[in-house]
Amino acid sequence: QVQLVESGGGLVQAGGSLRLSCAASGRTFSSSAMGWFRQAPGKEREFVAAISWNGGLTKYADSVKGRFAISRDNAEKTVYLQMNSLKPEDTAVYYCASGSVSGVLRDYDYWGQGTQVTVSS
Repeated sequence: QVQLVESGGGLVQAGGSLRLSCAASGRTFSSSAMGWFRQAPGKEREFVAAISWNGGLTKYADSVKGRFAISRDNAEKTVYLQMNSLKPEDTAVYYCASGSVSGVLRDYDYWGQGTQVTVSS
């Protein structure tokens, strides 16, 4: 069993930055790929970024490439999402999840409760 708790969301102006954190409990974190997804009001949950168990492989949605960076610290059992050059369309609830380096929701088995990110124009 894995429990995931996101933090770091908030209100930021367009062009600003935020760093999200996802703290994990459970013994399998260091062997699990991790991902970030987001869901805006009235929209489906969408893939943002993913990282392999050792950080050697990352994957990003086209909409965030070059602006967002995913990383992890296995000793701290934490995965991060550094978000730069934020745009109003990045406004959403951001979720972390454990699973695989995949952009497909069903490839992830454990989910956090989400953290709100709001980007004002």
